[in-house]
Amino acid sequence: MFQIEFKSLNKTISTNTDETILDGALRHKLEVPFGCLSGNCGSCKGKVINGKVNHGNAKPFVLSEKEKDEGLTLFCQAIPKSDLVVESIQLNAPLNPIKKLPSRVQSISKIGQDTIILELGIPSSQDFQFTSGQYIDILLKNGKRRSYSMANLCSDANMIELHIRRMKGGSFTEYAFSQMKTRDIIRFEGPKGDFCFDYTSEKPVIFVASGTGFAPIKSILEQLFLDKIEKPIQLYWGGRRPQDLYLLELAQKWSQKYPNFRFVPVISEATTEDSWEGRSGFVHLAVMEDYDSLKNYQVYACGAPEMIEAAQRDFTEQKELPDTEFFSDAFSPAI
Repeated sequence: MFQIEFKSLNKTISTNTDETILDGALRHKLEVPFGCLSGNCGSCKGKVINGKVNHGNAKPFVLSEKEKDEGLTLFCQAIPKSDLVVESIQLNAPLNPIKKLPSRVQSISKIGQDTIILELGIPSSQDFQFTSGQYIDILLKNGKRRSYSMANLCSDANMIELHIRRMKGGSFTEYAFSQMKTRDIIRFEGPKGDFCFDYTSEKPVIFVASGTGFAPIKSILEQLFLDKIEKPIQLYWGGRRPQDLYLLELAQKWSQKYPNFRFVPVISEATTEDSWEGRSGFVHLAVMEDYDSLKNYQVYACGAPEMIEAAQRDFTEQKELPDTEFFSDAFSPAI
């Protein structure tokens, strides 16, 4: 058993030798940020000020070797190897105030075989601010939570747009697809995350999305268009079948309206009945085919963890992309 001091919370807890920092914190009912619980999102990233940990199954695109050397770890994966003093990064400086709020279902739009767009209304008395690219946690009645990125602009009056892919057996998605009705009340916590655009860089930008990983990128892109950002911007959006690109026409309209924006849809498992004539294969490989070097680019990738891990590895090792110019948000399915 080890002692863990959470510096910013001024709390010290005891943990078992085989439990993660996060498990121990939650068992003692400490308010610490977390998301996917699988080492894919980075929401629980923190700093080990004193002591040693086993970093567990932390994905390299979320926690690099350099970050480990600097004392950073993922609380959902790190198992103490000694007494610790730790600091949660997001507790120090959240982008926007994190709140627990009620919302009311305004609309449920089925836009594909297994995808819906859910619009949640927020009470006008509540000031909910978020930065494009952030997400919320839907708070379920059984105490669990499910994370979804906002797909709209913060300026949209008292509304949140979520893109939800059905997951067989999913405790929230099955409810959303089969039982949810307009005017239902849903509680959430947020905003969270730091998958946000770097306005300080002048480098051209490549966005890479798979499936509903398009949601936060949609929010970011619409904000960039509103801000009249003129540097080159390119979006690669991949899916298994054409219907997975559920807002294909919207992205195509952007490419027609904004001269600095280029859109490349990519399908990996098209059938003859799809009559697909566009790019085929894995979405990150389409980027590899189009660029000899990514040395002078920024890349924002969102979607399946497997895609993000492959993109981070191949872009940095084969296309000269600096580690510091790869930004990611992995969508980890949870039942």
